[in-house]
Amino acid sequence: MSEPQGTGPRSTGGPAGDGDTQRLPVLEKDTGKDTGPGLDQSSSAAAYEPPVPGLDGEEGRGGRFWSARRIPAGIVALLLLVVAGAFLYDIAAVRAGRQAMYWRRELARQLAQRPLDDTWVLVGAGVTAAAGLWLIVLAATPGLRPVLPMRRTHPDVRSGLHRDAAALFLRDRAMEVSGVQSVRVRTRRSRAEVRAVSHFRALDEVRADLDLVLADAVRGLELARPPRLSVHVRRPGRKR
Repeated sequence: MSEPQGTGPRSTGGPAGDGDTQRLPVLEKDTGKDTGPGLDQSSSAAAYEPPVPGLDGEEGRGGRFWSARRIPAGIVALLLLVVAGAFLYDIAAVRAGRQAMYWRRELARQLAQRPLDDTWVLVGAGVTAAAGLWLIVLAATPGLRPVLPMRRTHPDVRSGLHRDAAALFLRDRAMEVSGVQSVRVRTRRSRAEVRAVSHFRALDEVRADLDLVLADAVRGLELARPPRLSVHVRRPGRKR
């Protein structure tokens, strides 16, 4: 929508009603999806996935980054080293003619005397199974959930964006909208929740401008899987 021509001064925001000012029209961009009748509500939300132009085919898609998981791997390696070292030392001592350590003799006696349905045997088996399942999950999942993969423009280069950085970028863009007093943004893997407080202008107008500005901001992030936007606009609370 083109801007109308006029000779008088123009204002980009503020309450209407001044005879010397003319409000700028809201620029409308075709996002490919209708925002729905929720614009007439005083407190509204928009959930949609803006189209992101990019490379064709699988080349532009990027999977999640795999975590090295150095802390879990270090803990497991340290425990295995301690247990294996203790057993190796005790076996070498027995081969040298010494008596086995008390803890190994007690462990062998307990395993020989306790039945399989004993409480402590079941607890130990449950803890061992849980630890093994935890290690399998760590090995099979990529991790690094706070890092959002970006679109790949080159097959040999991968890039990612932290959620906090994406939330800060969306917050800065939302603060540029006229009438917005404060903004809180929470970014997840598949959704970005924006809660704005507007101290003037109609809420439906502020929300419409936020929809356009934030949709353009999400496209500017160049993420491999753009998050869906959820926009909420309200008036500031009363001071007590």
